[in-house]
Formats: sequence, structure tokens, C-alpha cells
Amino acid sequence: MMKTATYPRTVRTRPSSRVWQRIHALLARGRAVQRTWQHRRSGRRALRQLDDQQLKDIGLSRAAAAREARKLFWRP
Repeated sequence: MMKTATYPRTVRTRPSSRVWQRIHALLARGRAVQRTWQHRRSGRRALRQLDDQQLKDIGLSRAAAAREARKLFWRP
């Protein structure tokens, strides 16, 4: 009589709650970074549109404002 081969049953396990917590934390950090970058980008765009009087009111020279506005959004 011929024996049939038996294979170990594949057990599908769910990722532990610790894995899900880590994934959630990484996604939350990514969203926070994205919000920071969007805030910098919109602030620098608004800075470009200020006139000399408005820049004087906030204590910036035209050159300092231009320097800040030229920065890339990921640069602090």
C-alpha cells in the first residue's frame, strides 16, 4: 500500500498588535511630516506676496524674505 505524503498545514497568523501599533505610528509620523511640509510651502508662498510695508511689520527685510522663500519645502 502506498502512503500519501503529508505536508505541514500552512498556518496563517495575523500580525500582532505590536506590529499594527508600529505601522500606525509610522503612518502618523508620515502624516505629520506631510503637514509640516505643506505648512512651510504655503507660508513661503505667502511670504513672496508680501509688500515692503508688511515685511517691515513682521521685521524682515526683502532679502531675508527672498532667502526664506527660495528654500525647498523640506528644508527647515
